[in-house]
Amino acid sequence: MKFKELGLALAAVCAFGTASAQAATELQFWYANTGTVADRINDVVTSFNHSQSGYRVVALYKGTYEDTLTAAVAASRSGNAPHIVQVFDAGTAAMLATGKAIKPVYEVMAQAGEKFDAKDYLPAVASYYADARGRMLSLPFNSSTAVFFYNKDAFRKARLDPGKPPQTWDEVEAAALKLQDAGATCGFTTGWQSWVQLENMSAWHNQEFATKQNGFGGLDAKLTFNTQILLRHISKLSSWVKARLFIYAGRKGEAEAKFYGGECAMLTSTSDAYADIKRNARFEFGVAQLPYYEDVRGAPQNTIIGGASLWVMGGKSPAEYRGVAKFISFFSSPEVQTAWHQETGYAPITRAAYERSKKQGFFESNPGADVAIQELLERNPTANSKGSRLGNFAQIRDIMDEELEAIWGQKKGPKQALDDAVERGNLELRRFEHAHKAGAR
Repeated sequence: MKFKELGLALAAVCAFGTASAQAATELQFWYANTGTVADRINDVVTSFNHSQSGYRVVALYKGTYEDTLTAAVAASRSGNAPHIVQVFDAGTAAMLATGKAIKPVYEVMAQAGEKFDAKDYLPAVASYYADARGRMLSLPFNSSTAVFFYNKDAFRKARLDPGKPPQTWDEVEAAALKLQDAGATCGFTTGWQSWVQLENMSAWHNQEFATKQNGFGGLDAKLTFNTQILLRHISKLSSWVKARLFIYAGRKGEAEAKFYGGECAMLTSTSDAYADIKRNARFEFGVAQLPYYEDVRGAPQNTIIGGASLWVMGGKSPAEYRGVAKFISFFSSPEVQTAWHQETGYAPITRAAYERSKKQGFFESNPGADVAIQELLERNPTANSKGSRLGNFAQIRDIMDEELEAIWGQKKGPKQALDDAVERGNLELRRFEHAHKAGAR
């Protein structure tokens, strides 16, 4: 079912209350996505507005993730915050540090009497946005994880089995060498390098990324990702750059075009690239789980989510919060989540939506679209694999990108660059800790 059909269908099945003779209560929703995802956000909002008459959500684009976070914090300080704001994962610690400027989602739902159980959501998704008691602080919205894409046609040409994608990084290297021998100009590339090759690789191997449970346990966390396992991995990738097996394309999703354009035969990137790759690739491609090192005990564990969640801002009336709660129930419903997952490429945030897509045959007609969900469900998250909740995390990711680029450009060795990334990143953590402890006094 498409979003445009949901308004009428859900009006019949979602008991959101009887029509009111009064004007609908307006709820502001600030978001940061563009393109197709922005279109789908507006479809969700339109469907919700058509499904009931008591509330009207107004969706407003506020710029990049960083712009939207900055605008929301500034608006909160001036008393003009929106009701709901989309904040990327790197902004989670910053939102929590605002204190009463936010209202936890679990409180909003309980006070409104809306059914809400964190256990209904995929564990690796819910745990990132939950407190130590498992209560969800914000609502997962556009959630994705890191996966492995490969060109089946290029595999056939290199006499590699297209039905057996590489499972380990050693197998990726062996495949890249065969692809190169078969004439491929690029065996491997990666999108979102710091998130995939450092953050996800740590979780996938159940390795600590930072102390204090990766920042979940306090502002005084310290980065620790310059471990032997990540040093080994980044050193391997560095050797691939020198051998022209790995071509670096950029910090974000630039590598995806090199893959679907046919230049690079293997890609690690965000799972929500699936839709673009399917639309643009002129070859048969496959999707597999993120490769791992088989001699690392406990690997693979689970990957972590990227994307953003919805935060409810403080200072609103009980009636407004009831409307927010109804919108959250609407977005989390199996019908909406199924359509959202199928039309955007993001992972469904609930088990019910995953099962619904499976029953509809979506994964049979879109092979590999369920890999991200399987990775997130691989095992229950540990303290090392829930992701990282760190202050100034956007700045830390910039630092990691800079240091990785120094490696690819052969300006620094892997050990020096990782050590420098940790040292520079820890300075950012201390700045955040100092600023927010000072603000709390």
